[in-house]
Amino acid sequence: MRYVLPVPATENPPPPSPGADPRPGPVPGQDPRVQWGLSLAVVAVGALTIRPMGFSGQGLAVALLFVLNSAALLARGVPENRVPPRVALTWLTSGIVAAAALIGVSGTGTSYLFAFFLAGHIGYRLETGRALALAATCSLLCAGVLYFHLGPGDPELPWVLGLATGVPVVVGILNRTQRQAVRSALSAAESAERAARAEARTAVLTERGRIARDVHDVLAHSLAGINMQLELADALLDTGDLEKVREANNKAHGLVKESLKQAQWTVHALREDALPLLESLTAMVESSGHHDALTVTGPVREAPAQVTQNLLRIAQEALTNAARHAPGGRVEVELTFTAASITLRIRNRPATRAVTPGVGSGMGLIGMRERVALLGGSVGAGPVTEGQDQGGWQVEAVIPG
Repeated sequence: MRYVLPVPATENPPPPSPGADPRPGPVPGQDPRVQWGLSLAVVAVGALTIRPMGFSGQGLAVALLFVLNSAALLARGVPENRVPPRVALTWLTSGIVAAAALIGVSGTGTSYLFAFFLAGHIGYRLETGRALALAATCSLLCAGVLYFHLGPGDPELPWVLGLATGVPVVVGILNRTQRQAVRSALSAAESAERAARAEARTAVLTERGRIARDVHDVLAHSLAGINMQLELADALLDTGDLEKVREANNKAHGLVKESLKQAQWTVHALREDALPLLESLTAMVESSGHHDALTVTGPVREAPAQVTQNLLRIAQEALTNAARHAPGGRVEVELTFTAASITLRIRNRPATRAVTPGVGSGMGLIGMRERVALLGGSVGAGPVTEGQDQGGWQVEAVIPG
């Protein structure tokens, strides 16, 4: 192997690596059981403290309003996707009217808690503009009932308490904003996971296609030649020319050995722990019987695994074709490293021994072009028309990177 302009080898680090239910699901940190617990606690405290309650007169009015407030408060636990926005607005508006009426009718107790909790849920359930407007309405209603004493309610409750009933809307808005942010983050994470899974599936399919191409390149050439020789031997048996039968049989055996060698190199190139490009290419060229045929130019560097595998496969295809179509001809392999690309050039001189007729698959050059196209490179193949190698054949692959 000859080196031109030797430069100390450097190693480049590999590039960094780059997968639903429309109903809103539970948000981490917001347990619906807590909401149910608070609602039930308010209802329980109200049942124990709000007076009077009965079946006639003021007691009946208080009891009915208490049931309406309890229903409006417990409805907070209904999932959002089951309550249309208009229904939610109607329900919450009715709830604050019932809460203000209960404050005005009840004589004692914690009737005002219903207004506070409903205002908080208004901020959580409705969009900001409507929530602020409805919360302001709640404050004005409750404050007006207490300030103007619109009912036989508790005269000791200050009207400022009614005015404050709309303040919890701010807490509800903050909770809603946090919930939306968490859901957006979860949705983005799920989208990224789906994209990663899709990318992984694409990579698997691409790898399957590459392996199928490798196996085809080995089997199509080799089996076609073996089949032809066996058919020739079978036809010669009828003529009784055992010498030609033996010759065809020997050629078939030679093709089998060559196929085994190609299969070994294919498996070698498919392995994750394949040797570096330069070492692998050197071993391949020398095992094909061409010593000191490899010339390396430019600063040697390690190529990505996919580039190495495809360059080795192209070299294998070119060396196999040279051995088949130009037996005895000298082969020269050039590997050139530049800052922008890696170039592999394989040139063979004309045959010096008799060429055995054979049948190819016609897929060799197509396979090379497919490999290089996947890497954004180019490949060319054709006869040498000038120089000392005139009459020979050259394959040149250029891969960026």
